[in-house]
Amino acid sequence: MAIVLPQQFFNLVPIVGKSYYENLAGGINAAVTVNNNSDQPVELVLTRVNAPVITYTIPAFNSLTLQVHALLVAALLSTASGTTFGFIEISTSDF
Repeated sequence: MAIVLPQQFFNLVPIVGKSYYENLAGGINAAVTVNNNSDQPVELVLTRVNAPVITYTIPAFNSLTLQVHALLVAALLSTASGTTFGFIEISTSDF
């Protein structure tokens, strides 16, 4: 069964991070979509069960969708280059 969590808007000043999803009870399969509407890059940081932390840089005016196995935490981090804004949406499933 899939669960689509509410779309969350972000507005991060330079060098600020914020967690937008946490499942500390063992992880869950998920799809994560980030839409960066700003003219600065934003970093998507994913923490998974028994795996290294992965960071993806999403360039200005771009989006990224990933399917993630055993997701624990999904967070966004702004870079030193400026304020970023857009939205993140997470869908969980037992796929």
